[in-house]
Amino acid sequence: MATINIGSLTFTHKGDYASGTAYVKNDVVYYATNGNAYIAKTSTTGNAPTSTAHWDVFAAGSGGIWNAGLSLGSAGQVVKVNSGATALEFGDAGGGLQSTQVFTASGTYTKPAGINKIRVFVTGAGASGGMGTANYNAGGGGGAGATAIELIDVSSLSSTVAVTVGTGGTVVTATSTNGVSGGASSFGSYCTGGGGIQGANADQSGLSDGGTATGGDINIRGGDGGCAAGGNSNDERMVASGGSSYWGGGGKGAKPNTSQTGATNGQAGKAYGSGGGGGYYDGSNYASGAGKDGLVYIEEYK
Repeated sequence: MATINIGSLTFTHKGDYASGTAYVKNDVVYYATNGNAYIAKTSTTGNAPTSTAHWDVFAAGSGGIWNAGLSLGSAGQVVKVNSGATALEFGDAGGGLQSTQVFTASGTYTKPAGINKIRVFVTGAGASGGMGTANYNAGGGGGAGATAIELIDVSSLSSTVAVTVGTGGTVVTATSTNGVSGGASSFGSYCTGGGGIQGANADQSGLSDGGTATGGDINIRGGDGGCAAGGNSNDERMVASGGSSYWGGGGKGAKPNTSQTGATNGQAGKAYGSGGGGGYYDGSNYASGAGKDGLVYIEEYK
């Protein structure tokens, strides 16, 4: 097999062919008569590029970038084959991140022109914490919503996609009450991030689990809320925090009354999809924290 030294291959772009111009070996011209580009095999003047004794076809087709009439293009553009696969042209490189869309409430996704792929992050809402009871004072934290992550080819997508963003579980204030589970978030029928499970009241076993996700390339379960605590009346000083989501931590539990400081209610989830902190009872009710709403975050690529 012959060995070719690529480094020795050179050519000079001379623009449109002109019969009166003297060309030398490896000059490249565009021949408007048939739209091809040719490379000189030897020095030649007045011999049309179709003369095989003097020229070889360099690029067949409409000439593309070898046409002297084709503009150079813009900064950042690259040479690529045109949509008809008939010539080269300058255009955007494509493939990189172009834009994002963020949904913090339910709505409709519309694909921008030129976008071929999207990566979606779908996070369900967090649950609120549960309440304490007379003998088991500290309620459990709310579970966090799950997150589904999926890369989707939308090059042929002609319609919009419904986006659902789950609502966080609401505060509870009554003794012996479980929290409220978070709502699920979804991106059409592609993938779903389930909501967190309601925080347990202090007499309730189980609950406070993180949500589960389906349909994603990666399905990440939400973090569990902290456990409810019990023993004797007015003795539980540590109240459970809400579960952490893909995006960050949950709310702190209620703060019991002490001789040094006053009591506070449980805190709402901090990051999208996180759970609310547990409530507390010591003769007075200190409410649980609400779960944080979910999120649908979309990255758009060419």
